[in-house]
Amino acid sequence: MQAMNLRKEQTAFLSDVCKLIQFASAQSLELTGGELYRTLEQQKIYFNAGKTKTMNSLHLRRLAIDFNFFKNDEMTFSKNLLQPLGDYWESLHPFNSWGGNGIKFVDMPHFSRGVGSPEFKRITDKGVNNVP
Repeated sequence: MQAMNLRKEQTAFLSDVCKLIQFASAQSLELTGGELYRTLEQQKIYFNAGKTKTMNSLHLRRLAIDFNFFKNDEMTFSKNLLQPLGDYWESLHPFNSWGGNGIKFVDMPHFSRGVGSPEFKRITDKGVNNVP
């Protein structure tokens, strides 16, 4: 991806993040920021510690963000509670994916914009789990 295209993708990604935050607020959820940008050095630390299986994280390109979720002042990572956020996120762009809908790896705080396709194979993808 060329630098100009990457910048445009980052801008569109952050625009969707703004929409997601507003949607979460309308659902009476509060979000605090986790990780958006990750250095290559930090990615290596995560990789060597087994916290990730890739050295090609979308966090390195500023195309992924992690959130902390709060309902009634309590932190939550409840799939049932967060599913509407994930569904909304994935409806905003065909390359958006929510880690909570991951099949091989579930990462509830993680929202990303893939390059050319979604980052995760999702349960919401056609043909998976009998989705038409």
